[in-house]
Amino acid sequence: MKTSEIRQRFLDHFANRGHTVVPSAGLIADDPNLLFVNAGMVPFKPYFLGQVTPPYPRATSVQKCVRTLDIDEVGKTTRHGSFFQMNGNFSFGDYFKDGAIRYAWELCTNSIADGGYGFDESKLWVSVYEEDDEAFRLWRDTVGVPESRIIRLGKGPNFWSMGVPGPCGPCSEILIDRGPEYGPEYVNTPGVEPDGDRYLEFWNLVFMQFERGAGQGKTDYPILGDLPAQNIDTGMGMERVAFLLQGVDNFYEVDEVRPILDRAAALSGKKYPAHQQHDGHPNPDDVRLRVVADHVRTALMLIGDGVTPSNEGRGYVLRRILRRAVRSMRLLGYEDPSFPELFPVARDAMKASYPEVETDYTRIAGYAYAEEDAFRTTLRSGTTILDTAVASTKAEGGSQLSGSSAFQLHDTYGFPIDLTLEMAAEQGLTVDEEGFRRLMSEQRKRAKADAQARKTGHADTSVLRSILDRTGPTNFTGYLEVEREGRIGGIVGTDGGIRSGAGQGEEVEVVLDSTPFYAEGGGQQPDQGVIVTPNGKLEVFDVQQPLPGLYVHRGKVVDGEIRQDDPVLATIDVDRRRAISRAHTATHLIHTAIRGALGESATQAGSLNAPGRLRFDFNTPGAVPQSVLSDVEDEVNAVLLDDLEVRAFITSQAEARRIGAMALFGEKYGDEVRVVEVGEYARELCGGTHAARSGQLGVVKLLSEASIGSGVRRVEALVGLDAFRFLAKEHLLVSKLAEQFKAKPDELPDRVASVVAQLRDAERELEKLRAAAVLSGAGDIASRAQDVQGVAVVAVEAPEGTAGNDVRSLTQEIRGRLAADRPGVVAVAARANGKASLVVAVNQAARDRGISASALVKGALSGRGGGSDDLAQGGGVPADAAPSVLASISGLVASA
Repeated sequence: MKTSEIRQRFLDHFANRGHTVVPSAGLIADDPNLLFVNAGMVPFKPYFLGQVTPPYPRATSVQKCVRTLDIDEVGKTTRHGSFFQMNGNFSFGDYFKDGAIRYAWELCTNSIADGGYGFDESKLWVSVYEEDDEAFRLWRDTVGVPESRIIRLGKGPNFWSMGVPGPCGPCSEILIDRGPEYGPEYVNTPGVEPDGDRYLEFWNLVFMQFERGAGQGKTDYPILGDLPAQNIDTGMGMERVAFLLQGVDNFYEVDEVRPILDRAAALSGKKYPAHQQHDGHPNPDDVRLRVVADHVRTALMLIGDGVTPSNEGRGYVLRRILRRAVRSMRLLGYEDPSFPELFPVARDAMKASYPEVETDYTRIAGYAYAEEDAFRTTLRSGTTILDTAVASTKAEGGSQLSGSSAFQLHDTYGFPIDLTLEMAAEQGLTVDEEGFRRLMSEQRKRAKADAQARKTGHADTSVLRSILDRTGPTNFTGYLEVEREGRIGGIVGTDGGIRSGAGQGEEVEVVLDSTPFYAEGGGQQPDQGVIVTPNGKLEVFDVQQPLPGLYVHRGKVVDGEIRQDDPVLATIDVDRRRAISRAHTATHLIHTAIRGALGESATQAGSLNAPGRLRFDFNTPGAVPQSVLSDVEDEVNAVLLDDLEVRAFITSQAEARRIGAMALFGEKYGDEVRVVEVGEYARELCGGTHAARSGQLGVVKLLSEASIGSGVRRVEALVGLDAFRFLAKEHLLVSKLAEQFKAKPDELPDRVASVVAQLRDAERELEKLRAAAVLSGAGDIASRAQDVQGVAVVAVEAPEGTAGNDVRSLTQEIRGRLAADRPGVVAVAARANGKASLVVAVNQAARDRGISASALVKGALSGRGGGSDDLAQGGGVPADAAPSVLASISGLVASA
């Protein structure tokens, strides 16, 4: 039975029993404590915790899951896999133990013809929590499982909680006896779990009926009482049921995994499984093949759900998985790019269950193939350096690779530390991880200090902290007003010390109790403007928020003096603010349009919002076609014509997610968030300033699109008056070109292409003429050869401006004009851009006498240059050295 059929039978079984079929949530967890969804109940967690009212009383799903805690163990046994699927049925205050047990047993034991899995009842065992007499009776009396196959187990294995105060309850598991070939028979002993591979647990039923208190570990916590509503959460391991029903031994042999493994084996010429090693350890090639199969499948599903390779968070996990697969293929002896061979197999294996991996395959493959290409380059350079470091360590009698070597590999060659650990271990060495992490920490501190210096300016953070403690957080009013009365709460001088005042011409940092000035953040540039006191004026050129809640205004006193506690009127540059706000709103519109064109995975990776211009970075595997960019530009400008209202409001994170507000992964948001929406078109979490209506942007013009890193692209754009001026300038340029070419504007591309083609043809003809002119004198030059100990030597300088290829051609042409039976050497020097180059050609008769063109070039140029015995070249010496270089050839020939 194929996995896709197992999946469908599960969903149909529960749908026929009143459950709502809920599609799998994406692998990117909505829970800030999780990188990925790692259990079937994760999407339903808010319902179980009472945070959200469930929209249905009972549900069923097949949830995609990824667990990466044991990624290093993948392949070493047949038990560990990164990606897996969890079949689940859930009740929210509806049915309880009786229903859960009956539904599970019916699916397991009903015949295949009746929609079940057809397991032999006599081979099925169950476990219950040792104090759960109700479950024991239900299994025995309602279902009919003999007491001899019902195991009572303790709180550790058979009592569930989330690890924090909240719902909890006993578990009951269904196991199958796989037979004596998998291990010895188990004798039912209360409190003792079956050991080994023979008794395989494949379905866990959780009965949520209690509330637990705080405590440590899986068992040390109090039960506070009954829950107001009893819930059911079950989880059936899809892959476990698949290998049971498909008659294979393990996870790696099911129909959604084995084809990838077989293709990797075929590419590398390996057989799977290989014979077990004598020491009982798994065969290394088997391990590598399993790593490839698991990791390629996992990466396919992760990229499909919008994860892209990067150096942080989820992206780093994906990058690590992809790179482990690449390296495993290389260790199997396959040197060519493997992903174009493996990913299509994974796609075909998974598409019956997840059709989207086929429809979105071009994007998925783009990221995977690009990552393999990049890592193959890293491997080539880094492996050489690592091998050298390992050899050096061993030569010195050491057993540990230094932290500095590991750091160099990471910092210079992009070698992740886990790969260094793995490769060093393969050669019998450990790695000084503590030293590596110390160097990494120092680097991060330096980078952080550089970034903080931008934020804190002259002041030490402790100085700023003392001001914050004394004055409290700055009251930011810039969303609603452009000027604000306030008071100076602190002044910091260029020496980093607190000042009581500052006079004309001095640059200082000023903290106010209230301010309309927006501090740089979220990609938006800061406000500029003036702060006026009764006796002075500060011109503000930068605003930062070095500590949460503290706004620091950097500026220069341009009139009089300012003093601590002075009352002020702070006024921003309104034109600048409006121009920046228009750019920021345009960024939201471009983000929405790009996601609409390229898919939900085209998420923001960075931005800059400046007066009248913006840049927007986003994740996508390859260049964006010009036609797509044109469509994005048209869509955005259509939104401007609609003149939609731009509205900002505060709401809860949960409500923001419900209404579809986009959030940036990696950003930290509080319980309350600010949402900015442009009509119903765009909706994002954002703390920046914006235009009041989309029509205020005027026009948006995309200027360029380019790569700024693996899987990250950047578009730049102009907004408003800046865009209009750019378009006007372009129009003027087109008009001038049309006048010059005497053509209509829409005829210009063809006319310019025609002129360029004519110029290229003319250049080729000129090249031929120059070459002919240079070569025409070859015979005359050859006739003037000097005799040096029986060798015909020609040493001349090419005409000024002769191209490099023509110098080589001339040298070979002169050699061809020399008598073949007489040793001959031709040396031609040329000058260009202040440097001299030299080309030497030697005929066969000269080579027979031991004269080498390469040796002559190196002798004339002090070791520079090289080539073969018959033709060589070099350069790099000053142009005025050309005569002396040529003069040296005769002496070198004489001594050869």
